[in-house]
This record gives sequence, structure tokens and C-alpha cells, in this order.
Amino acid sequence: MGDLGLDTAVEGAAGHYTATLSPDWEAWGPVGGYLAALAVRTARAHGGLPRVASAACQFLSVAEFGPVELRADTLRAGRRAESIRVTMTQSGRPILAALVWLVADGLDAGIRHDVARAPAAPPPEGLRSWDELTVPLPSVWKSIEGRPAVWHDHWSLRPLGAPEWRGWFRFRPGSQDLAADLARQLILLDLTPYQALLAAHREQLLAPNLDLAVQFHRAGPVDEWLLAEASCDIVDSGLAGFRSRVWTRDGTLLASASGQLLCGPMPSALL
Repeated sequence: MGDLGLDTAVEGAAGHYTATLSPDWEAWGPVGGYLAALAVRTARAHGGLPRVASAACQFLSVAEFGPVELRADTLRAGRRAESIRVTMTQSGRPILAALVWLVADGLDAGIRHDVARAPAAPPPEGLRSWDELTVPLPSVWKSIEGRPAVWHDHWSLRPLGAPEWRGWFRFRPGSQDLAADLARQLILLDLTPYQALLAAHREQLLAPNLDLAVQFHRAGPVDEWLLAEASCDIVDSGLAGFRSRVWTRDGTLLASASGQLLCGPMPSALL
């Protein structure tokens, strides 16, 4: 069972950092949101501003569980905003490249609005968890309790619908701090688009994320339960474009993301 506060820890200084990838965050390799969380944490360790505004990550190779090296370079530094480039390598092999914007606290131009509306979903207490559904899942779900808003017991006979998906998630007990909270959001934004893809197709697909672009709209609050939703509005020529969002229980939008899945048939060894 993973602890994101511990499992995204980085060590180092002056642009050179190290971390160790934990197998608790595995789905055909380390999940992209977990790698993105390490990049964001590296940027925060390197930068001089406290708040993460956005992160754009490209996943270059499938990493192995073990040590990785991270390099951080400041591209622009100002009083209000700072841009940092983070690269992750493992034994000299490129794993991830990311651009992260950090901003200062207390940025208030005196104007506000919020017209974002959370999707309709039953409360988590009335839904069955994947533990109860006893479906085969990657080991990452041992660290996350998921309760899908809609479930069909006979999966192979399920009616196909819109390429959309939503569910409630809470992470097993672990660190409660800003680094862990950002990591939770990144992991959900990364994992849920694949579920949206499956809602519209019966084929057994391997669909790793090529990239993940995230905007963090506010810094909390930390909720036990988070509502995550995703949609794959277009799939063509082997690419599935997705959008995903994470909400608090009271309907506050925390973060939004977009990216592309690289779709292909599931290798027989993974079926």
C-alpha cells in the first residue's frame, strides 16, 4: 500500500535530484500520474515559489521500479511566476520531460468567477467499491479505493455508451500534505481516461498516455473522497484525445487535464 508523501520524495539540490519509484503505483509500469507527481515535486524543491499552477508532461519511456535521476532547470523566474523544466532519466534512458509553472501565493486581481459544475454522481456511500466487485486490477488500485458511478457485473455483455466515465476515489491512509494532495489529483487525472475509452469499446486495448497537461485551479481543500471524471471525445488513427477533471465532494473543481492515449491491441501476454 503506497504513501504518496513518501513515494514522491526527492533528494538533492542545485538542479540535481534523485528519487525511487515505488511498485505500489504500477499499471503496466509506473503510472504516468505518479511520474508527473515526481516532476512537480522536483520543480517545487528547485523553485522559489510555493504554488503549482500547471504541469505539462510527456512520457518518453516505461520506467522500471527503482532509482531515477531528475534534473531541474529554471527557464524564467519572476516575483509572480516561475517556469521550470524537469527531466527524468533512468540509467541514462529518458523517462519523462515536463514543464511546470509555479506562482506566488496571494495572487488576487480583485476579480473572481466560477461557473464549473460537477457532473451528477451518486454519493460514494451508496456505491460498491472495486474491492467488492472483485475485478482484476493493476496493483496501483491496492493504494486507492475506487467506487465507479456506473458498473455492469457482466462486463463483456455491458451496453456500450458514450466514451465517458466518473467515479469516487479515496487513497488509503498516508501522508496528508500539499505534495501528496497534488499527487492524488495527478494520478486520477491520468488513470480515468482509459476507463472512459473502455465505456465505448469492447476491444482489449493497451492505451498508454503519451502526455498529460494539467491546470491546478486551487490549492485544496484536501478531501477524503475525490470525484474524478474523464471523456474521450475523439479516437482516430490510433490516438484517443481525452479530458479529465477532479472535484471535491462539495462540487469544487480542483484540477483539469487533457492529453492523448496511444491506442493499440492488448498484447496476448497481458490478457
